[in-house]
Amino acid sequence: MIDVKRILVGCALFVGIIIPGFLSCVSALASYDETSPPALPGSEGEGEQTQEAVEPQPVDIWAILAKVMELLEAGDYDGALGCFDEVDPIIAESSRALILKASILSSAGRLGESRTIIEGVISQEPRNTDALLVLATIEGAVGKEREQRAILERILTVDPAKVEALISLGTIALRDRSLRAAASYFDRALAAEPENGDALVGKALVFWYNQDPQNAEALLNKAITLYPQWAVPLSERARIYRNTGYFKYALADMDAAKELNPGNYWIAIDRGNVLLDLKKKREALEEFNRAIQLDPNNFLAYVYSAGIKDDFKDYDGAEQDYIILARLRPDYYFGFEGVGMHHMRKGRWAEARDAFLEAYKQAPQETTYALLAAMNWMRAGKITDPKPLLEQAMRQAPRDSVEWPILRLYRDLSGDSDMAARVEKETNLEVKARMLYYLANYYDIRKNKTLANSYFVQVKDLNQQHIVEWRLNEWVLEERNLGGTW
Repeated sequence: MIDVKRILVGCALFVGIIIPGFLSCVSALASYDETSPPALPGSEGEGEQTQEAVEPQPVDIWAILAKVMELLEAGDYDGALGCFDEVDPIIAESSRALILKASILSSAGRLGESRTIIEGVISQEPRNTDALLVLATIEGAVGKEREQRAILERILTVDPAKVEALISLGTIALRDRSLRAAASYFDRALAAEPENGDALVGKALVFWYNQDPQNAEALLNKAITLYPQWAVPLSERARIYRNTGYFKYALADMDAAKELNPGNYWIAIDRGNVLLDLKKKREALEEFNRAIQLDPNNFLAYVYSAGIKDDFKDYDGAEQDYIILARLRPDYYFGFEGVGMHHMRKGRWAEARDAFLEAYKQAPQETTYALLAAMNWMRAGKITDPKPLLEQAMRQAPRDSVEWPILRLYRDLSGDSDMAARVEKETNLEVKARMLYYLANYYDIRKNKTLANSYFVQVKDLNQQHIVEWRLNEWVLEERNLGGTW
């Protein structure tokens, strides 16, 4: 994300106005949740390029710039862009104003328009590092990391101490887990600006990934002290506390981060996870629901909310979350797994089959999905139709896997005695529970409900609650009043 405020400062300075209280320098491509920490007193700056002073402009220019700032704070990019129509054309066509406009367009997701403007500036001023930073951000936004990195390195040839470029390169290296390179970039940024918030957080993350939580915490403590109104170092410190088992400290930091930035999706997700660590599922569900309200098109919150709703027996709510999850992220096969399970719960066998077939398509290494699809296919009255699917799955499954003999049983519709004998000898409780579940369903499909029910109860007795088959089995026990707890 481009720091449009910093560029706005430069634009204001160009027209002879001093705007106090803005950060002079943050990463042009911050990987964090906010664009920048709040400013330290006296940290204003123009950026690299300077221009000759002009006569101070009338007060209405200040009013326009203030209006731009207000609109940016509110996230009204269109409104901020509209302010350029009120600016004197000479000022509006200056490189600083054009960089500001391109930055706002980029932040609004209008990357093509932003690129056109910024490339025009660079063609006239090829060494303008602020313009190059905007172009680097655009390249990163469209996934051109190689081009982005090349532009950032070009900036450093012009200004080796350009902090924004150093932090951006450090962030890229950190994402690639090139920790030595990341540390070097952040160290150079801190040498230029020892109290730069993004550089402090970036170096803290290097320490954390290098399994040095003490030094990571120390740098985050410093960032929190310097920027008490900035949520990022609080949320990063909370992750350290969470991963080291200090859940109450983590929650305190996430509470503070939420208060500072209540509209941040990732703070809601992280806070929900801490609440789960503290066994506060209902509060966690509220937080994940809040995350969904903040960004209903992000799939992650639905993963957590669906699971919690299942635990609370809000099956209809869980099913809806899984349906949305599968729609948002069809490659995330757990969503189809959840949809299939809830269709099974309602006896919608054909729909369950289709959901598990889609899960198997997304994850062909998970032969369990092929087996569940075949089982539901048979329950839908097509007992021989899944044979090609079962044969395909058998070719992929290792012969010593738990699925292979079950797949063969369902394919051949015989061999249940051998399967039952194999189950009796099995010592791995998880494997045994899964084999019992599919053997029970085999007998159920073959209309031997007495034997099927006996095996369903045996699955429960093994208490392997972490497997998919456990929850499916519990629903059967509840439906048949066989001692289930759901």
